[in-house]
Amino acid sequence: MSNIDYEKLMKPVIGFLGCETPKEWLDKAIQNLDILMLDHANCEKKAASTAMNLMFRYSFFTDLQVKLAQLVREEMLHYEQVLELMSKRGLELKSLSAGRYAGVLRKEIRTYEPEALIDVMIIGAFVEARSCERFYALASRVDDELARYYRYLLKSESRHYEDYLALAMDVATSSKLKNPKEDIQQRIAHIREVEKNLILSPDEMFRFHSGLPI
Repeated sequence: MSNIDYEKLMKPVIGFLGCETPKEWLDKAIQNLDILMLDHANCEKKAASTAMNLMFRYSFFTDLQVKLAQLVREEMLHYEQVLELMSKRGLELKSLSAGRYAGVLRKEIRTYEPEALIDVMIIGAFVEARSCERFYALASRVDDELARYYRYLLKSESRHYEDYLALAMDVATSSKLKNPKEDIQQRIAHIREVEKNLILSPDEMFRFHSGLPI
């Protein structure tokens, strides 16, 4: 896939997000590739776990089951691939405390259904879109092997965010919300601002989804 294709692929992803990753975070990432790769591995495993939990919790949504099953397989494959890259570089898999990103986003989930599930899907879309945007931004700054892998991830990560948005709309429509499109657009706009603030505000802990380094 050529550079022009990457740019075309990324345009809707970047348009969906409220901001692009600041240069300061990218500079910090290059200086801390060991932490970046370890947290990336953790993110892939958590993404698979989240999708699996949703499959059990919302087993009555058939379309949800199929999409999430595919997501679980892909996230676990990516987890294995990151572990392999880490092993080649002599990096050990070890525990790493979670950053603030996911926890703050989860606080925005409404406490009643189907709105709670819709919010989970929208937040999932933002997490996947941000991951995709960061892989794209990092690819031009890391070594060739890592750059190839990050570019390889772009297609699946960009599809994941679209899948989550489509699932949110499916849930809203099938649940007979009064104005499903309006509800989802309002939630996207709200969560976009929360996510943007997390990316652009100072953050004491460097992680894959962290904000401005202090």
